Amino acid sequence: MTKLIGYKKCSTCKNIEKMLDEKNISYEYREIDKDLLSVDELKEIREKADVDIFKLFNTSGMRYRELGLKDKKNEMTEEEIYELLSTDGMLVKRPILLKDNKAYVGPQVKKYLETL
Repeated sequence: MTKLIGYKKCSTCKNIEKMLDEKNISYEYREIDKDLLSVDELKEIREKADVDIFKLFNTSGMRYRELGLKDKKNEMTEEEIYELLSTDGMLVKRPILLKDNKAYVGPQVKKYLETL
């Protein structure tokens, strides 16, 4: 099953939904602001997407700026980062696509879908 993790008000997430529909790919939608990702889920996504932990941050989000994470994140341990991300879906980069034991985060999602 294909899963899309996103935020309903996010234009990028809406565009990915449209791409999935155009390609007739059925998917389950998970709203990241209402159904938070656990530490274990975040670790699994990072591993399956093969990305640096900092790529999991929504660096353009208001919460990221409010918390001053641009400077703080480099001083945090991986565990602290996972814990923080698991408490606020708005801190997590989106969209996230889970398909066939792979994960795609942010810009990776569109690139992947364009290859199908």
